[in-house]
Amino acid sequence: MTAVKTVVITGGNAGIGLATARQIAQQGQRVILACRDQSKAERARQEITQAVRGAEVMVYALDLASFDSIRAFAVKLTQDYPAIDVLINNAGVYPTKQQFTREKFELQFGVNYLGHFLLTHLLLPALKNAGGARIIHLSSIMHNLGRIDFDSFRGRKRYSATGAYAQSKLANLLFSNELARRLPANITSNAVHPGGVDSEIYRDMPVFLYRILKLFLISSDRAGKFVADMALAESWNGKTGQFKSAHGPLPVARASRNTELSRRLYEESCGLTGVGPL
Repeated sequence: MTAVKTVVITGGNAGIGLATARQIAQQGQRVILACRDQSKAERARQEITQAVRGAEVMVYALDLASFDSIRAFAVKLTQDYPAIDVLINNAGVYPTKQQFTREKFELQFGVNYLGHFLLTHLLLPALKNAGGARIIHLSSIMHNLGRIDFDSFRGRKRYSATGAYAQSKLANLLFSNELARRLPANITSNAVHPGGVDSEIYRDMPVFLYRILKLFLISSDRAGKFVADMALAESWNGKTGQFKSAHGPLPVARASRNTELSRRLYEESCGLTGVGPL
């Protein structure tokens, strides 16, 4: 009998994360919903367990805007589950006005990228214990508009929500590629553009803009199935350093293949989060 896999999904209470969690539960795997809003996470857990008979879904508190919360989550999770098979770095924010994390990083850089950077490193021992693990990073086609501005991590004088989002998604992709180069062969690292998905990340967008954008969005279920396949399908065995799209063509920025930029961002991020480089 095949052992049940433990799959951790950040921001698994809505949108792509919830759709992915549902797909993974349907395949008989254990789902860990790592979420900031515990009431929404509990509703998501109940939704999955009601829809999927026998589903094993756990809820853990995780605020990616706080290093203390990330460290506490990692300690509790790895005590409960010493081996983790899949980590899906899904959670994301898109504030229209500049905001900051507890450590005073610009919120999109801090949550979408740097919080996941720290979380991934803290969970690496448990991922290694699985004997064959996968890490999946939610990037975006928007990375093409991104530029890594090392002077902007603590905030921008002229804040652009789109610019900050694009930078965070380029950083996600660079991180995925750098991990693929640094990790042992039994842990893979891949990135995905989920497509234009109708999700809560657009909740702060003006209503009239959202109504226009919605015409071009796909369902979260379609994206969730694609991510779940990346997490579990045998066809992804041994594949690493890839960037795939769940929806439409995927132009890839030259900057994402810049190994010197990737190395510099990785080493800078180690310093910002206090973790040792691989």
